Amino acid sequence: MTTQHLSPLTMLLSRHTRRRAFIALLGASAATWPFVARAQQPAMPMVAFLNSASPGGGYGPIVAAFRQGLKEAGYVEGQNVTVEYRWAEGQYDRVPMIALELVGRQVAVLVANSPGVQALKEAITTTPIVFTTAADPVQIGLVASMSRPGGNVTGATILAAELVPKRLELAHELVPTASVIAALINPANRSTAEPQSRDLQAAARTLGLQLHVVHASTERDFDTVFASLARLRPGALVIGSDAFFISRNEQLATLAVRHADAHDFPGPRLRRGRRPDELRRQPRGSVPSGRHLHRPDSQGREAG
Repeated sequence: MTTQHLSPLTMLLSRHTRRRAFIALLGASAATWPFVARAQQPAMPMVAFLNSASPGGGYGPIVAAFRQGLKEAGYVEGQNVTVEYRWAEGQYDRVPMIALELVGRQVAVLVANSPGVQALKEAITTTPIVFTTAADPVQIGLVASMSRPGGNVTGATILAAELVPKRLELAHELVPTASVIAALINPANRSTAEPQSRDLQAAARTLGLQLHVVHASTERDFDTVFASLARLRPGALVIGSDAFFISRNEQLATLAVRHADAHDFPGPRLRRGRRPDELRRQPRGSVPSGRHLHRPDSQGREAG
């Protein structure tokens, strides 16, 4: 067997080559470490925000308040939490389909107004659901009780639907000579349409007023509604509590003024209530959402 004797220069070059190859391999491996580390980091929790109305109109301040509520709970959208917004654009029949799409998503919390919660509640029994509603959540079947909602559903209510008869009383005070009042109700909102109509009729009887209930669930219905009002000639129009109407509040106010001028109705009388962002502590649903993000296995224990 012949032994090959390498010169010192050859051995040096060989060691140098191997060292360079090792450094190159180490450098290539190190370059991938940040990507591997990022891939191993847990994904940001996702909150699904479902609303039956439109993002514009009266819901801009509510969304801003929702984000502020998350921030106060320690979560900033895009930094340590992801929010996926879904809007039904006032088409209540789309809400169940959107809800079903969200069922398969890996979300930590689902936030929705009452039409969305009613659709989600039937399909989801484990993921926390936080609701905002204008109605009585016990009466419309969202929770078992206000103090102990039970299950995976909790939230907040501003009980605006129960205040609709008070709007009728206010209209009567503003126009005491009017004996005929109209009320606009959205029949597509099954959780509030019937209770509001019933309570308004009872209030009208108490006040000795004749009440005409007109219905609208799309923008196309508005022209029909105001054409009916032109024939009925009511002294005032009371608008029911509804997410679709809130998102179209400026349009409804413009139509009311236009038809009052065209048909010599009494001018619209308005009283400013608190803005949605001023009611941020109640309707936003963000504090309960933040609690569920902190405690992903928690179950709802309070409805207000």
